[in-house]
Parts: sequence; structure tokens; C-alpha cells
Amino acid sequence: MSGIFGVVSTGECAETLFYGTDYHSHLGTEYGGMAVLGKDFTRQIHSISQGQFKSKFYDDYGRMNGNKGIGVISAFEEQPIYLKSRFGPFCIVTNGIIENIEELSAKLLKKGISFSEVSKKGVNTTELIAKLINQGNDLIDGMEKMFDAIEGSCSLLLLHSAGIYAARDRFGYTPLTVGRHRGAWAVTTETCAFPNNDFEIAKDLEPGEIILINEDGVVQRKSGRGDIDQICAFLWIYTGFPASNYDGINVEIVREKSGRYLAKRDKDIEVDVVSGVPDSGVAHGLGYAMESGKPYRRPLVKYTPGYGRSYTPPSQQRRDLIAKMKLIPIKEVVEGNSIVVCEDSIVRGTQLKNFTIKKLWDCGAREIHVRPACPPLMFPCRFNLSTRSIHELAARRAIRALEGHDLKDVSEYIDSSSEKYRKMVEWIAKDLGVTTLRYQTVDDMVDAIGRPREKLCLYCWTGECPKPACPKSALEIVDVEKPSAKRKAGTKVPV
Repeated sequence: MSGIFGVVSTGECAETLFYGTDYHSHLGTEYGGMAVLGKDFTRQIHSISQGQFKSKFYDDYGRMNGNKGIGVISAFEEQPIYLKSRFGPFCIVTNGIIENIEELSAKLLKKGISFSEVSKKGVNTTELIAKLINQGNDLIDGMEKMFDAIEGSCSLLLLHSAGIYAARDRFGYTPLTVGRHRGAWAVTTETCAFPNNDFEIAKDLEPGEIILINEDGVVQRKSGRGDIDQICAFLWIYTGFPASNYDGINVEIVREKSGRYLAKRDKDIEVDVVSGVPDSGVAHGLGYAMESGKPYRRPLVKYTPGYGRSYTPPSQQRRDLIAKMKLIPIKEVVEGNSIVVCEDSIVRGTQLKNFTIKKLWDCGAREIHVRPACPPLMFPCRFNLSTRSIHELAARRAIRALEGHDLKDVSEYIDSSSEKYRKMVEWIAKDLGVTTLRYQTVDDMVDAIGRPREKLCLYCWTGECPKPACPKSALEIVDVEKPSAKRKAGTKVPV
């Protein structure tokens, strides 16, 4: 996943843009970028794979002059993209993933449209989006046609002389929220970017909604659609920052509730210590401790400087290195204790096994009870950068071991009341080398979030997603490896 931030101010905007973008650093590890528009566009992109956003851009933002700008923390490719278009020059940042990128780029190439941002990974997604938008009759029409053409998801910010256009993914998988401050407006993926920049939440964009933010305020250019709204549930469980809210629901509170649900189902074990794997597992562990009455302690602490999330880097080697180095065990807390370890999720399981569980056993833990805050992951995400192959997933490895081959229909393994589900969890527990393993149920996870089930994307656990986005049943998909009465437009948005 990537994170995007934009600001329009009556004065210089670069400092606010710098800090607002930096508050998205937990969402990506590869590239950071900013673009500011004053008399001209000023754009800067840096690799942040070996350094933090703040250190790479600290000198740059002081040289960026203008009253409106956009920024991005990108998970896998360079942004922002600059395009000198027939609608005037613009810069664009995106958040999402396009499954049919090869098909779309081939069509544009056939029309004689070239791509400049090409690497061994292929065409740059954000450049593709920019050039799809440029095929429209105007920018709004271009965004609508882009939404029609893509398979996957895309939320975007487009910096233009008219202001900042903000468009939320048509199915609502990724969030965009507008904030206001005296003399300034901002739009963000993560609302944790607002408080310390003195912005207050003014409006959550609806799925498919397009707005224009400029010095005069916020104008709706395309109304959203309330009939399909399935925001990614993983935002609350793992991806999002604790201080962020999505559609008015705070991440930290959801994680505490999630931990409480985990504890309520644990009446058959006696433990000495409750913990959470830093950072995203901490609030789940706190909720478990609140409900169980057992003390919350820190057998593992995260050495923060320089270490990002071990889930987001693109290579397994780099993920393993970060997982190994960032968590430091405290033997005096571990030794002789039966410990509940709350984790946000088990994706591949290799890091948990090799760099968390092993450290606890080596420090003398008496028992280790692992409690993931979400169900077993069964499908690679189709709507944002996440695991790209079914073969990576711990649950799928367990199914292959139990069945002797891959299954097209894994519905029995998704059902937490089935015998096959029980055997799958037992296999994973044995593979991890833990005393017990108990996953969160789908129903408890949904209740912890507090949105109706049909208003959440649960695809990676259940294969459920909106029919327009998934014409085929997810249960038939064996692998997904390629990244491959409304207001009239132009009326003021009530904020």
C-alpha cells in the first residue's frame, strides 16, 4: 500500500506537505515524492529504501515554493509523475494496484502513446493512470474513463493549476479524507497526518467521488456511489496507523476490541503474561490484557530507528533481515513464563516462526500461545500491494500439506467450525512451533471494526468482494501473481 497527501493553502504549503506526507511513512518503503505548484511545478523523488523520508526530503522542501502540493510514500515505484497534457501540465500520485496493467499499456502503445517510466518491473502504474486520464474529454471525464478501464483499485491526487483533484477508488477499498485549517485545506490517506498539522476532519470521500480543492474551498466534481463501499478491513487490523480514523472509526480502538474478542474465546488456557508483537500487535495485546485481567508486558521491544515494516518490503531477503533486527527480546520478562503473543496476522509465517517465536523459546519461555487478530489469509490482495502469490500464504501451505495438492475450492478451510479448518490450524501451530494457535473469527473481526459485513472488503480471508470487481468466484482462483439522488457536479461540498 502507498499513502498520499495533498494541501492547498493561502500561503506557502511546502512545510505542511513535508510533514503531512511523512506521516504516511508506515505505508511504504521504496520511494517518497513531493510536487509543489507555484509559478512552476517543482518535483522531487527519492529512494527511501535505505533512509527515512524526513532525512531524504528535509533540504528539498525548503526550496519548494507554492501554495499547493501533493506527496506520496510509495510501496513499489517512483511518484509523483509529471505530464504535460492537453489539459495543461499536471502532477499525479496514486494508491492502489492495477491487475490489467499489461493489457492497458499494450492498448495505449498501439495508439502510439509511449511510456518513459519503464523498468524491469514494467510500466509505472502512476504514469499509466496519468495517460489513461489524458484520453478523456476533460480531467473529470478522463478519471471516469480510467475507473472504467482498470481492474483493481486506484485512489489519486492530481495537482493542476486549477487546484488539487482528489478521486477515491470506485469501490472504496482505500480511504481519502479532507481536512481543514485556517487558510488551508488538505486531503489524506491517513488522518494521523492532521492533528499535529492543526487540521480537523471535514469530510470522508465516498467511493468514486471526485472533488477539486483550491483557494476557494472544496467543490464536488463527481458524486460518489453509496451502493458499493467495501473499505479494506486490513487497514484497521494491521496497515493503518493507530491514530488514524477511516469513515469515522479509529484504528487503535478497533485493535483493542479485537484483542478483547480474542481473550473472550480463551477460557481454556492459563497464562502469566500478555504481549503484542510491536508495533501493530500492541493494541491487540492491550485489549486482550484488559479483557483477561492478565498483565501486559513487553517480552519483545522494537528498535525503531531505521527499521520499517517487515511486511511491506518487496523482497523476502529484506523482509527477513528487518524482522530479525528490529525486535529485541528481553530475557528477564520471558524466562519461565507462559505468554500470549497477539499478532496482527500470519501472512507467510516465516518471520513469526524464525524471528519472534524462536527468540521467545531461546529466552526460556514456558509456553507460547499465538493469537492472530484476523482469520487465516487465503487469497492474495487484488486491490493493493500485498502478498502477490497464494503459495506464500501459511494457510495455503498447510492445505497443500494436508491435501497433497492445491485446492480450487477452499470453502471448508475457510469455515472456522469445520474439521478441515481445525486440522489446518493445528498444522500451522506445529509448523510455527507454538503451544497453541487460535485465530480471530471473521464475525468477531467484523464486530470489532463496527461496520456491516457488506461494507468491508474481506477478500483476502473469504474471497468476498463486490461482484463488479470480481466477476469470478474467488474460490476458483488458484493464484494471483500479476500486479497486473445525487448533487450536481460543481456544487459546493457541505463540510
